[in-house]
Amino acid sequence: MTAVLFDFSGTLFRVESTESWLRATLDDAGLRLPAPELAETAEALQRAGALPGGAPPLRVPEELAETWETRDESSELHRAAYTGLSRQVPLPDPGLHDALYERHMSPGAWSAYPDAAEVLGALRGRGIAVGVVSNIGWDLRPVFRAHDLDRFVDTYVLSYEHGIRKPDPRLFGVACAALGVEPGRTLMVGDDRRADGGATALGCAVHFVDHLPVAERPAGLRPVLDLVP
Repeated sequence: MTAVLFDFSGTLFRVESTESWLRATLDDAGLRLPAPELAETAEALQRAGALPGGAPPLRVPEELAETWETRDESSELHRAAYTGLSRQVPLPDPGLHDALYERHMSPGAWSAYPDAAEVLGALRGRGIAVGVVSNIGWDLRPVFRAHDLDRFVDTYVLSYEHGIRKPDPRLFGVACAALGVEPGRTLMVGDDRRADGGATALGCAVHFVDHLPVAERPAGLRPVLDLVP
């Protein structure tokens, strides 16, 4: 292998809990909810699937179905999909729906998995090219910079910047071309068997990790080092 491509959410990073997301947004707005109401509202937002990178919606409203299916193809669609889901839940101020969306893009909303720096650093030390390939509607580069992981990444290929989303093999092809590597000598690491598994159509090898809370997956990325000697 000469290169490794990584997914973002659920692979290298994990988004905060829905309750933490809501609490931080309320704090920024100078608002408070009683603890029981905070927990109840957070649970409703989680059921709605309003937190990008969090739990998927239990049900997508009919009026959002088309937007939901194409959400990762542009920043406008991504925002419309997730704020649309958020608006299924009453909040103390209508402006909080957009504020919640803004919060999830902030570096503080994300935690790197404990072994991410170790694994990325080891790959860099071996001369292995590293790319990040993500279905997303916003620029995640500031998250990597804030967590000091940007120095290990050679290229970012984000669906909204190309109008293509995984599992379309063209997105993985963009990453391989940017790194100047052959797909047959490239490993894709992700947590979504359908989306990330699309890399096999291009000839890449694929390795899957479990999308678990950070504390529950302290060493889930380390097997990658055995696959890229």
